[in-house]
Amino acid sequence: MRWEELRADRAAEGMLPLDLPDPGVPERGSGRAGLRLAPTGPVIAGTDDAVAIEIHAKSLINRVPASSDMPFQWTINPYRGCTHACTYCLAGDTRILMADGTTRALSELRVGDEIYGTRADGPHRRYATNRVLAHWSTVKRAYRVALADGTELVASGEHRFLTRRGWKHVTGTSTGADRRPHLTLSSHLLGTGMPAPAPKDCDDYRIGYLSGMVRAAGHLGTQAYHHGTVHRFRLTLADDEALLRVRDHLAGFGITTTLFDVPATATREIRTSSEADVAAIIALIAWPSGAADDWHRGFLAGLFDAGPSDAGPSDTGPSETGPSDAGPSHAEGSHDRGVLRIAGTDPDILDRAAESLRRFGFEPAYERRADGLRHLRLRGGLAERLRFFHLTDPAITSRRSIVGATLTSDADLRVTAVDDLGIDVPMYDITTETGDFIANGVVSHNCFARNTHTYLDLDAGHDFDSKIVVKVNAGAVLRRELASPRWRGEPIAMGTNVDCYQRVEGRYRLMREILSALRDHANPYSVLTKGTLIQRDMDLILQAAEITDVSVAFSIGFVDEELWRHVEPGTPSPTRRLDLVRRFADAGLGASVLMAPILPGLTDGAEQIDRTVAALVAAGARSITPIVLHLRPGAREWYLAFLRREHPRLLEPYRRLYRDGSYAPAAYQREVTARVRTAARRHGLRDRDDSFRRVGGDTPDGSGGDTDSPDPRHAATSGQLRLL
Repeated sequence: MRWEELRADRAAEGMLPLDLPDPGVPERGSGRAGLRLAPTGPVIAGTDDAVAIEIHAKSLINRVPASSDMPFQWTINPYRGCTHACTYCLAGDTRILMADGTTRALSELRVGDEIYGTRADGPHRRYATNRVLAHWSTVKRAYRVALADGTELVASGEHRFLTRRGWKHVTGTSTGADRRPHLTLSSHLLGTGMPAPAPKDCDDYRIGYLSGMVRAAGHLGTQAYHHGTVHRFRLTLADDEALLRVRDHLAGFGITTTLFDVPATATREIRTSSEADVAAIIALIAWPSGAADDWHRGFLAGLFDAGPSDAGPSDTGPSETGPSDAGPSHAEGSHDRGVLRIAGTDPDILDRAAESLRRFGFEPAYERRADGLRHLRLRGGLAERLRFFHLTDPAITSRRSIVGATLTSDADLRVTAVDDLGIDVPMYDITTETGDFIANGVVSHNCFARNTHTYLDLDAGHDFDSKIVVKVNAGAVLRRELASPRWRGEPIAMGTNVDCYQRVEGRYRLMREILSALRDHANPYSVLTKGTLIQRDMDLILQAAEITDVSVAFSIGFVDEELWRHVEPGTPSPTRRLDLVRRFADAGLGASVLMAPILPGLTDGAEQIDRTVAALVAAGARSITPIVLHLRPGAREWYLAFLRREHPRLLEPYRRLYRDGSYAPAAYQREVTARVRTAARRHGLRDRDDSFRRVGGDTPDGSGGDTDSPDPRHAATSGQLRLL
């Protein structure tokens, strides 16, 4: 594994045990196949199941590759993985709405599968197809969410569902550390509710399907001519999916047909002129007495898949031995502009279709078109149309499409209970292009893909959140390295990969050992964090600041609490981070603030910037360093999915802004920088090198770089912004 070079060779002593990978979790990396770091530490407080992987590292101070554009050379990362990240997951048997209109268990999804999600469209949210980008498994504490219509979902406490009032976690509190939007008995989820069970693949269903299709669109019969008796079956359709299903079903009953192309009409057809086969088909499609539910499901699916054959009128004449109502195009199904119909010329077929629909609780309405054609229209909106598709399973997937349909439904999706099941169960999660998916008929949030953990041969999904690599010997290793004659006492940046003040630090207290060592060696350093645990170590930071260059920076890109819940839900709120800025200012060590990320179209306006800068200055920020959002691979896909879901109007402007890569154009960055500089002056922050810095993009003379920060410690602090 790539992590081997940072391990002590202590596996024999039980300090670094290895085990085989968990089932369902893909192996990553280019090292030893089948070997993974195993959890060796406790469950991390404040999380459901995050565990520590305790290792003994060979080194702690990491040199930044020369090819990197980082303006600092040395970093310390006592942890790998981060519990600040959000974790979402559902039980494996949760039914996911696929792009072909069927459903599949969440555990059975695979990367590349096409499924349904949603996209925001002005005041509406509409169904859209998207792909599964990642899929992984875990074990989590299980909660059951019950809805008024009978829908049930088993999910982790962190999972989020879309309600009429926005995204809500399954569990949470109104106050305290676990405060977050969560489901209550007043919550109303969005969607259509639990999908109906699919029909069984049985003879009753197949016979019903053949009866509906052949009676609606087939040519079938035996006719006596002066030259002899002709036996004929012919079915011509424009859709191969239905045609091939009919052919397969007939073959299952021993009836062989021949497939032909019909170039003049761009259709294909199946035929047989065998007397025995024609007689067998006539017998199969006879009206049954006391038919089972599966026959009725198949009958409705066959009628829906039937359509005009475009092959002209039958050339067989009236049937002598076949059913008199078995002529072509006696019925056809359609699904257009939110209306599902079965239209036809034969009242007996339509009456039997209405009977089948009522059998399953549908409410069909008879209507007559201007051309005299009667049809049945399915009432009840999208929820009933989806129930029809799932109950009957038509073959033609294009007719089942709900792309563009608005996310409205009469389904009663009020939350009636959220119960802790008291057990841990296997659960699964996915990453999708739209950032959501349809789970048991309701809109479910997905997790964004994270790739950095693959460096450790751990997966980028749940492993990143729940397997936190802890360098338990960090303090001792750092003291050894700082005492080495080869070490020149250069500035060290911390918080450059993952937050060094995440939850796990509360137990291992590695940062206290690290800061003590840096203080004792008077080594300059900087710390960048979104965490609040840094307050515990203020004493060590202030002591070090008396003998060397120390800087503390907090990342606060904006102060909009609602936006924070959407884009940084696993971090302390901006209000709590502002309070820490104030505490450091009161202690005499003014904290820097990295105003990052500034989100184009969301937080880059003069009004939003002024509000954020005003709050930062009021809290006592020593300096403000603005940086526009960087869209690097991984973050780019997640963020664009967020825009599609929440702010689709911004998609095209973002494509133009970031068409050349991960960074916004220098001209735009200068414009945003000017807005921040103007606001800083307005609110009394002095405009000098150590109070205002610009990071990223080109310099005013076009040479590139960070010319406003010649001091290495400033560069170390500001350079960390490039990771955001």
